[in-house]
Amino acid sequence: MLYTRKGDTGTTKIFNCDQRISKSSQVSEALGVLDELNSFIGWCKTRDSLQPVLSVPTGMKRPSVQPLSTILNEMQEALFIMQAEVAGAPKKIHKRHITSLENTINAIEKVLRPITGFTIVGGTELSAMLDVARTITRRAERQLVTVHEEGHEKISAGTLAYANRLSSLLFALARFVNHTAGISESAPSYR
Repeated sequence: MLYTRKGDTGTTKIFNCDQRISKSSQVSEALGVLDELNSFIGWCKTRDSLQPVLSVPTGMKRPSVQPLSTILNEMQEALFIMQAEVAGAPKKIHKRHITSLENTINAIEKVLRPITGFTIVGGTELSAMLDVARTITRRAERQLVTVHEEGHEKISAGTLAYANRLSSLLFALARFVNHTAGISESAPSYR
């Protein structure tokens, strides 16, 4: 059933909770932002013809060659784990999830010029979309910290670290997509 009418009064029920909570609660907001991010990353995946392939070190002798859609799908899987944790389920982001992000960031950094300052978002459509996903990730991270600090739910250190690293990876991917399309980065003029 796609509707129950139980949320018509502005409340919702989350995992492992016998009582209903307000849809305006910090927990509901965190779950909503994570859901929004997951959906936006899904939209980025629809740009198949624009997606480059990336060689990512796996700790073995030969790096793994992954299409961008695979990397984005792994992000979505991890976002479901994060949502489950925020909702109170016994799910956690593990070190391997964070290491996977870091390996991909490291692979991208070997290809791109070092960052020397701020850059203007844009270039290709996919790059701009990845930058929007990055900003949604930053909002999700702030909301997770709020939930954690206000004691609504205990958010694991792994989940907080993953959110932080995820925004870094999305920034790196946006730069990488422009790089593979031959588009140079431009700095703001501040005039």
